[in-house]
Amino acid sequence: MLTVIGEGLVDVVQRASGIEAHVGGSPLNVAVGLARLDHPVQFIGRYGRDAYGDSVAAHLRASSVMIPMGPDDLPTSVATALIDDDGAATYTFDLTWELPGIADRLAFMLQGTTLLHTGSIATMLAPGATDVLAAVEYAHPHATISFDPNCRPSIITDVDYARRHTEKFVTLADVVKASDEDLAWLYPDMDVLDAARRWLSLGGTEGPAMVVVTRGADGPWGVCHAGEAKVPAPRVEVADTVGAGDSFMAALLSGLVDRGLDGAQNRKDLRELPAEGLAELLAHAARAAAVTVSRPGANPPTRAELDAVLGE
Repeated sequence: MLTVIGEGLVDVVQRASGIEAHVGGSPLNVAVGLARLDHPVQFIGRYGRDAYGDSVAAHLRASSVMIPMGPDDLPTSVATALIDDDGAATYTFDLTWELPGIADRLAFMLQGTTLLHTGSIATMLAPGATDVLAAVEYAHPHATISFDPNCRPSIITDVDYARRHTEKFVTLADVVKASDEDLAWLYPDMDVLDAARRWLSLGGTEGPAMVVVTRGADGPWGVCHAGEAKVPAPRVEVADTVGAGDSFMAALLSGLVDRGLDGAQNRKDLRELPAEGLAELLAHAARAAAVTVSRPGANPPTRAELDAVLGE
């Protein structure tokens, strides 16, 4: 069982051609991406008892994502995405992030979890961020931990606060993914790739096995204890970039699970992954992201769609 914990919300996408609403949220998108790649996955997050909340639940169920937490009485969170002429998205948010009562349910919710993923707003925004950290700490002894900071400077404006919280999760994580924009914001006086190399050293022998940096059209780059790797980004016509990083994250984790590297019992093997293996994972994840950017919204590929790309 794979578990994703974090925010779910509705993206209200504004384009020159009109306005559309899509279910989103970085962790939710990763959960959907994993499910579409044929992994059993549950999503632990919140949504309201309203029309937007109904659409969140329906979207998750449509991709066979399990939902152990029902709706609450607060409004469903909304992100407004403004798409420019190049397809890039700029976001504003109206958010509520809390997970009431989850502390008493962790043992039940996380039983059988071999991989726990989290990131983005859920790991930064109070009061829910404290519960997410507790879930990661609880899961760490038996599950692989993955983390994507997916920074939102328009929400968490204090970069020092964001850096401290990010490094708490990096230290506990086995797999870390960040965009070059994330790292440039968190470490403005450091080269992006040097910042990623520094993250690999956090936590010592219990820290990350790999740190991956997405760089848009320049293609992903990663570092593991055996070395570094980079692959080119597939060439596609871009509809928009909404959800691209989340599709990349889901496919990266899918590749690890397919190799039997999830679960704390496989932590040593994960840390010993060769640079060639890292390059294969990057290429696999980049192809999934390319499918997503080729069509509107956060719409990650199924395993059949990804296999079709591999067969071309």
